[in-house]
Amino acid sequence: MKLEKKDSRRAVRKKGGSMKEMEYLNAAGEAMRKIRKGAFLTVRAADAQNTMTIGWAMLGVIWQKPVLMVAVRNTRHTFGLMEKAPDFTVTVPSGDMSRETAFCGTKSGRDLDKFAMCPLKTAKGRHVASPIIQTPGMHFECKKMYQSAMNPAHLDSGLDQAIYPKKDYHTLYFGEILACYETE
Repeated sequence: MKLEKKDSRRAVRKKGGSMKEMEYLNAAGEAMRKIRKGAFLTVRAADAQNTMTIGWAMLGVIWQKPVLMVAVRNTRHTFGLMEKAPDFTVTVPSGDMSRETAFCGTKSGRDLDKFAMCPLKTAKGRHVASPIIQTPGMHFECKKMYQSAMNPAHLDSGLDQAIYPKKDYHTLYFGEILACYETE
């Protein structure tokens, strides 16, 4: 099945010759359940690319746009690429890729080529320069529209102690969803 962008609020799902129109955010619940188990955030900046595992994200609407927000710690290799890139993708696998997400969540692209080591294949994004991971699942192609480094002064102290004992705070990247589709 593929989801092709129709406008900023709706998508069209194609299966065989039939077409089913659906509200854009209907995929949000399933996507968020799967992201909690591990998804791939992939970014390309110039001729460098990397993927990392994410388990946190937010889907919603802000500034009258469909948005996917991802969080990247400034200690991650992906952070440097995200700072330079105009876009990113998130691939939410439909099958078991726990080995690959564990690997990409514990190894740094500074030290090795995750795509070769896993091995992971990429495919061209339809609307962005960053590739998707070529695997069955949901794919979100996003154009960066806003980013903000977390200010610990505004963070609940319990979260600060529990999540950030090393004080390695996230930068939040808000991406306008340009395409959302499912591959088999």
